[in-house]
Amino acid sequence: MITSLPQLRLDVDALDHNIRTMAAWCAERDVVLAPHVKTTMSEPVVARQVAAGAVGVTVATVDQAGIALGWGHDVLIANEVVDAHGLAGLRRLVEQHPQHQVRCLVDSEAGVAAARAAFAGAGADAALEVMVDVGTPGGRTGVRTRDEARHVARLVGQASELRLVGVAGYEGVVPNDRTTAVLDAVDAHCAAVRDVFLDLADAFGTDRPVFTMGGSAFPDRVVEHLPDGRDVPGTLRLLRSGCYVTHDHGTYARVTPFPELRAALTVRAAVVSAPEPGTVVVGAGKRDLPYDVEPPVVVAVHDADGRARVPAGRVRSMYDQHLVLTGADGLAVADVVTFGISHPCSAFDRWAAYVVTDGSGRQVDVWTTRFDRPSIG
Repeated sequence: MITSLPQLRLDVDALDHNIRTMAAWCAERDVVLAPHVKTTMSEPVVARQVAAGAVGVTVATVDQAGIALGWGHDVLIANEVVDAHGLAGLRRLVEQHPQHQVRCLVDSEAGVAAARAAFAGAGADAALEVMVDVGTPGGRTGVRTRDEARHVARLVGQASELRLVGVAGYEGVVPNDRTTAVLDAVDAHCAAVRDVFLDLADAFGTDRPVFTMGGSAFPDRVVEHLPDGRDVPGTLRLLRSGCYVTHDHGTYARVTPFPELRAALTVRAAVVSAPEPGTVVVGAGKRDLPYDVEPPVVVAVHDADGRARVPAGRVRSMYDQHLVLTGADGLAVADVVTFGISHPCSAFDRWAAYVVTDGSGRQVDVWTTRFDRPSIG
């Protein structure tokens, strides 16, 4: 049991509902899911996603890949790995887990050269499986043109240490809203990634080439631009959405194409001071609550005996361990405030353990996260 405040709290009923919702949506559209588990890095959550049909998991780093492989899952690192230490660790993971797929992205001649050097002498059975990463101008990683994609694919094809198994894109490097301009940009990027995939149809070193896109805001747009087996035989259409699993009270609540998703994640903390009329200070701050997209919102208030109060207050400022609410009339010292959050990707990493509740808010378990930096040597 976790009784002290503040607490990260996960409604497992909402979580399971979200997992079922996404699994059914993917099945209806003949796509598979390898959820981006950097959102939670929590084994019980990931196990539920895999049990519902996920074919593996997506991670962001080699360290996360080592943890996920330890949990027994195939892994896609949705990132370039170019540093010598990371590539050496990646090679060890490939060699130590021959029963699992371990894949990453490439987008440059330098990246291909670094991977070749790290996997020199590995042999065909331990070749590193890679995907060409397709980006967008002003965005993040990824080649910007079809010519660049062909060049990178050609270099991979010349390397016995590497195997080209697909093409990857990320449609989320745009404002998280659904204006016409944003949706047009998302559609253009999805189409560009598809065109690269079709261009490279003869270059894949597998009979199951992967077309993969990531992000939880626009999966409905992704499926409008998917290639299929008629375009490239054996195509595996894979989504990497992650934030759907807990959803939120902010950015994803506004932009999701799935209105039936439920916000499963909250943070609970006590009012520790009421220094001015209408102003209270809560004992939770930047170390406890995500604030990278927008501040948390008050969703419930209870007094120290558990009786509900009328929710009130908005975040004026956040500090390391404190949060100031204004417009908080009626709140008193020792009241317990429940906050909804925006962008769950930066919520779980603040907590080594968190409270699991049922739909009525009763604590039923305590789960842990794995954002440590394990040795993979």
